Amino acid sequence: MTYTAGCSIKTHETDFDGVDITLVSSAEYRRYYAPQFELQLKCTTQTRYLHDDHMAWPMKGKPFRKLTRGKRYIPAYLGVLLVPEDPDEWISVDERGLLTESRMYWQAATELATTEAVGQTRTVHLPRSNLFTPDRLLGIMKKLGEQEGGFQ
Repeated sequence: MTYTAGCSIKTHETDFDGVDITLVSSAEYRRYYAPQFELQLKCTTQTRYLHDDHMAWPMKGKPFRKLTRGKRYIPAYLGVLLVPEDPDEWISVDERGLLTESRMYWQAATELATTEAVGQTRTVHLPRSNLFTPDRLLGIMKKLGEQEGGFQ
């Protein structure tokens, strides 16, 4: 999907900074060439986190604080991939192509609203309208590259 949007992925050896990968555009925008953002990735089969208008994702305190630090040079996002419980249903391949039954919801770290803090865990909301698609990825990159205010 990232390649469809003309983007590349930089991996991190560790997630000391609370992120797993960096997504980089190869496009030139009004203000910047090759905008990028960092992404903390999570994966689950738990459909119980899915609500009518959002995914409620529990985050431990330390990763939450790392991701939402206000002093980040590169904007950060959280992405939660929802996959079927049966691994055989994750991906199917035939003559027509590759199909995945998964979907990823995302939210800018600066926009992660918490609904509750239970001990060291915070529940954050990722809007279901924030479905990670090539068009949405291009939209994020455009906003970053043109610095249209905010990182969402």
